[in-house]
Amino acid sequence: MSRYVGPACRQCRAEGIKLFLKGDRCYTEKCGIVKRNKKPGQHGDSKRRAKMSEYGLRLREKQKLRRFYGMHEAQFRRFYEMATKMGGQAGHNFLQLLERRLDNVVYRIGFAVSRRQARQLVCHGHFEVNGKKIDIPSYLVKAGDVLSVREGSRDITYVKENAEVAGSRSIPAWLEVSGENLNARVIALPNRDQIDSPVNEQLVVEFYAR
Repeated sequence: MSRYVGPACRQCRAEGIKLFLKGDRCYTEKCGIVKRNKKPGQHGDSKRRAKMSEYGLRLREKQKLRRFYGMHEAQFRRFYEMATKMGGQAGHNFLQLLERRLDNVVYRIGFAVSRRQARQLVCHGHFEVNGKKIDIPSYLVKAGDVLSVREGSRDITYVKENAEVAGSRSIPAWLEVSGENLNARVIALPNRDQIDSPVNEQLVVEFYAR
């Protein structure tokens, strides 16, 4: 399945909620949900819609979560399968694995305005974990890991600008950020209360377990 390259706001409108795919724009009146909160397509304004089936409800939750993290279906399913092999609740494990992705952590600490930008920065080799260059967006961080901008990348304009305002953003409690030093530390692995993914993860589990 190829990566979606169409208008990002269209995905938010399809799901009916903000997925925060366009960075700071999502917090302004230019946000697609604010300007045009209706389903995309010719019949987006239609109020007559068939009742969604149980399958449809679970599919929409799965699509919503996949789009939220910006992942291919194959990779998304692989993370789900990893979660089912861990002890505890599969849904909570799944969300924790998604949060631990390096591209997501770069976004969460404010060094990128969106997960798409964070993924690009990681792929271009601008970050290191524990002093080692990592250019794999799906790399899973662990408690105690230190993430930092590589020395040769510290003068990139938008990285510096993002880092300067990172301190004013809401940073998850499981992460500790130093905008001045362009680094962050994973204090602990996130629990469910610290993950703001806008989904019912149990429906996602039920979709894949059907």
